[in-house]
Amino acid sequence: MEQPSQEPPALIPVHPVTVEPGGRPLTPIHPAAAAILLFVDNLWNLSDWVVASWVLTIPLSFVSVFVPTLVLQRFSRRDRWFPAIGKAAVLGLVAAVPTSLTGTPVGMALLAWAGIEKWRR
Repeated sequence: MEQPSQEPPALIPVHPVTVEPGGRPLTPIHPAAAAILLFVDNLWNLSDWVVASWVLTIPLSFVSVFVPTLVLQRFSRRDRWFPAIGKAAVLGLVAAVPTSLTGTPVGMALLAWAGIEKWRR
């Protein structure tokens, strides 16, 4: 009688949330993070003409997108800390540009990508 092999099975590093069973990657950014970017970016329409408040508005815009994106990417998408911080920093910087010309196209593109991926499944 043959004894079964005692070697542990090989571990395949597959991210359970960001990769479909077929191996296709999902969107890199959580759709809620893209929606937050759109919301905060469109708040610039209210303060475009008040240049004196940019000292306060720019850091608040960055933080108000950075923190929720970091939480969503780390705990919902289960990204590691470094990629989650990187993605949150990029979206935060896009939101901190003092016009609504950058975040709106980026946010819409990310939401469209998420919608297309959901439609493809």
